[in-house]
Amino acid sequence: MAGIQKFEGLLAWQKARELTKAIYQVTSTGRFSKDFGLCDQIRRASVSVMSNLAEGFERNSKNEFHQFLVIAKGSCAEVKSQLYVALDAEYLDKPMFQQLKNQAEEVSRIIGGLRASVDLKRQKK
Repeated sequence: MAGIQKFEGLLAWQKARELTKAIYQVTSTGRFSKDFGLCDQIRRASVSVMSNLAEGFERNSKNEFHQFLVIAKGSCAEVKSQLYVALDAEYLDKPMFQQLKNQAEEVSRIIGGLRASVDLKRQKK
């Protein structure tokens, strides 16, 4: 986080943006696009990851940033869970499911690492 001046510089935010783009693409076609509830929920969860990273960063408080990272990581798990629903409903084939799940897991790992780093900095006070 040292040297990063804007939330757009966070790798976690950049990867969350890629995940969100992929979610929007896959939910815009076929039967998935007709399931308004699941489509809306998975889109909102993916946007929540990006938004919480951005909002937490801009708060300029290590404690608040840490809390927003916890929420963003939770939203990542929500996306992953909803991907299973989409797979089970046959809106996604296995390769697409695996690709999106891998992206969500990568974002979650990056957020987890960032959260641990912020936590260390919080404890040094």
